[in-house]
Amino acid sequence: MLQSQEIQEIVPHRYPFLLVDRIIELEEGKRAVGIKNVTINEPFFQGHFPGHPIMPGVLIMEALAQVGAVAILKLPEYAGFLGLFAGLDDVKFKRQVIPGDQLRLELDLVKLRKSFAVAQGKAYVGDALVAEGTLKFFLERKTLA
Repeated sequence: MLQSQEIQEIVPHRYPFLLVDRIIELEEGKRAVGIKNVTINEPFFQGHFPGHPIMPGVLIMEALAQVGAVAILKLPEYAGFLGLFAGLDDVKFKRQVIPGDQLRLELDLVKLRKSFAVAQGKAYVGDALVAEGTLKFFLERKTLA
């Protein structure tokens, strides 16, 4: 299990854009499962939507991507790399995610080559599937300070 501080040692995201609170399962280069506790204090709820807060679907996909980045960048050969979106395919949203929900973010890597990865991601609240899709990553050496 990885806590927030350990996740931040792997991925460059920080508040308010770090969307994974902890990693509860990790098979480096193969699979990861993360948790995102969704609270009313999230900055995106100020405008999405006042009086009817819903977590934006693109941020659910971003949270899945961050879980995938941990699974890839934890491998020694990818230390110092940055994972960037290369594409999203077959994305489906099944249910709204609201404050108080806990997202379980499951990501299985399908393909991992030098600078490219493909993964299947699913997001759940409890046993209910809320989103799924194929995520594609471009991997490059990190140039951030």
